[in-house]
Amino acid sequence: MGANSSKPSGSAPTHVWNGSSPAGLSQDIIEQLQGSTENDATRNALIESQVQRRVADELRKLQQNSDSQLSSLLQKATASDESSSSSSTEKDNLSRHTVNQSVEQLRQKVEARRLVKEVPEGVEEARREVVRCLRDNDRRPLDCWQEVERFREEVRRLEKGWVERVIS
Repeated sequence: MGANSSKPSGSAPTHVWNGSSPAGLSQDIIEQLQGSTENDATRNALIESQVQRRVADELRKLQQNSDSQLSSLLQKATASDESSSSSSTEKDNLSRHTVNQSVEQLRQKVEARRLVKEVPEGVEEARREVVRCLRDNDRRPLDCWQEVERFREEVRRLEKGWVERVIS
């Protein structure tokens, strides 16, 4: 089965089809095909130039669309700037007092948030134990699992108390 090669040795003969009947083409078409100077390279060049022309046209259209959108957005922006600048002088007179009031209110809110509530002694003690253990065992932090677990339990207890106060 594999004794013979799949390609014949030497140059392969070209096969020409010779039909028993004529091809049915008129003599004019045959003369036109034989006399044509067009080949694959010229056809490819023609197609390539058509494609490039269409791409250039599409790019030109896209550029015109983007230019028109940009100009409309600029017109809208300038129109809104003009309207805001005319009303800004009126707003300045009215808003100076209101801005001062809102700044004072914000200052009071910030001061109120700065007040830090004291953490219960149990949570603070558990936190100090975790820090101490981690400093003592800086190369082996997993040895502090008991202290970490105690701290977590204290935080859970604190959270549970907070949730009960919020719900009731």
